[in-house]
Amino acid sequence: MQVVLAHPEGIDLMGDVPEEVELHVWDGAADPPVPADSVEFLVPPLLAAPERFLSLRMTNLSVVQLLTAGADAWFGRLPGDVTLCDARGVHSSSTSEWAITAMLAALREFPRFAVAQAAGRWDHGSTDELAGKRVLIIGSGDIGQALGRRLDPFEVEVVRVARKRREGVHAVAELPALLPEADIVVLLVPLTHATRGMVDAAFLARMTDGALLVNAARGPIVDTDALVAELASGRLRAALDVTDPEPLPPAHPLWTVPGLLLTPHVAGSVRGLLPRAYELVARQLWRYAEGEPLDNMVHDGY
Repeated sequence: MQVVLAHPEGIDLMGDVPEEVELHVWDGAADPPVPADSVEFLVPPLLAAPERFLSLRMTNLSVVQLLTAGADAWFGRLPGDVTLCDARGVHSSSTSEWAITAMLAALREFPRFAVAQAAGRWDHGSTDELAGKRVLIIGSGDIGQALGRRLDPFEVEVVRVARKRREGVHAVAELPALLPEADIVVLLVPLTHATRGMVDAAFLARMTDGALLVNAARGPIVDTDALVAELASGRLRAALDVTDPEPLPPAHPLWTVPGLLLTPHVAGSVRGLLPRAYELVARQLWRYAEGEPLDNMVHDGY
């Protein structure tokens, strides 16, 4: 079985693999290390555009195992007999950590103090706080659940939202009533036809004055122009790890708009990423070799 991986470290990180597996490393540059029509199991690079891989005649391809939690770039673009799997669980700790860090940094105004430090200015003053806030988490998958657990010690009220209502979780259809009551709104949904542009002008208008929008999902979930308008007015604040467009062009208004904390899509970029990712890949290879159903199979974009 010809298996192509994105990272050379993955070979050691996976440990033992089925004896019929032949591992090759390819990041999509140059030519593949084996004939394209022999590749059966593909692990593309993080955030890789699929065009380079889809342009090859991988006629024997059976599985694409992503290293990202989101599958939006690949979903619907593979032949029907190819199984697409995401990396659910791999990014839960890092992305939920980023979300909490972003909330605290924005509310406690760390960017302001960093600017003051660089200028050698003692900028003493009070700030907002996380304690006592109502945090609306939109997306109750693995990352959303991880964030909820990590918020437990912070003396906040957590309100959860998912596609469908279930015990302890509201439905997306209830958002118009929930948004005006939230101090912080966290986006952790995948990018699908249903979530693209979900956070539009009407959504933002329902958020209460002074509320904080945190996006650790995908940029196109938010209408960028509508968000810029709200931030420019000073009515809302935001913390973004993802943008639309991405990477953000140098002259884009998001660079200078007030009330924004911005990081360059690094929520999952931590030292523990590859060990967790290739632990998943190894487990998937064993399941595939033994004819067992794979974990994290993507259906309808999820």
